[in-house]
Amino acid sequence: MKFLLVFDFDHTIVDENSDTWIVRCAPGKRLPHGLRNSYQPGHWTEYMGRVFVYLGDSGVKEEEMRRTMTTIPFTAGMGDLLRFIGENKELFDCIIVSDSNTVFIDWILKAADFHKVFDEVFTNPAAFSSTGYLTVQNFHAHHCPKCPKNLCKRKVLKEFLDKQLERGVSYTQVVYIGDGGNDLCPVMSLKKNDIAMPRRGYTLEKRISQLSQDRSPVECSVLVWSTAVEIAFLLKVLRR
Repeated sequence: MKFLLVFDFDHTIVDENSDTWIVRCAPGKRLPHGLRNSYQPGHWTEYMGRVFVYLGDSGVKEEEMRRTMTTIPFTAGMGDLLRFIGENKELFDCIIVSDSNTVFIDWILKAADFHKVFDEVFTNPAAFSSTGYLTVQNFHAHHCPKCPKNLCKRKVLKEFLDKQLERGVSYTQVVYIGDGGNDLCPVMSLKKNDIAMPRRGYTLEKRISQLSQDRSPVECSVLVWSTAVEIAFLLKVLRR
């Protein structure tokens, strides 16, 4: 018996958006009006690339960015939940699928000593250039009309499950824990036995609720959470 836990990162594992948290490094802790207004829907990664150029041009160094990012708060109860998962890895495989980036997630998880809880992290690749500027790229290309151009989480999840099957690993249940609109696409691919856990009051919960009102509900079970204590309670029930 083995379970797959799929986590979003921003507003799920951490209680903020890591991409907007980095703005604390900017002069005056804010971005210029023109830069703030340059975002085009579905093109967040390109927007963040421009933010990182601005931070680099402003003289913000890697170490300052790291210090800032590692102060981001975890969601209530998340530390205890991740420690519980880490102590029960024989039961739980655990992955992150996020629209953040590899540098931020790596910094945050390692600073809190949670990096070993996760078997894989799927997110936009980032790195510092030879001139000390942080750069970010799209995670992949896809043809899903529902998702931003840089990341379809359904595609990531399907490819991971297929790869695991090739290795002889199948899961009793998939538990998907998230909050955002881009989490709906993978949730809609979950099977009847699986569980979606949208965060209360966030976009994913509202979208799932709207589907039910439209009489086209998701196939999986839905359990809403407010703190990670509720997620831990479910996992302890599954463990029995």
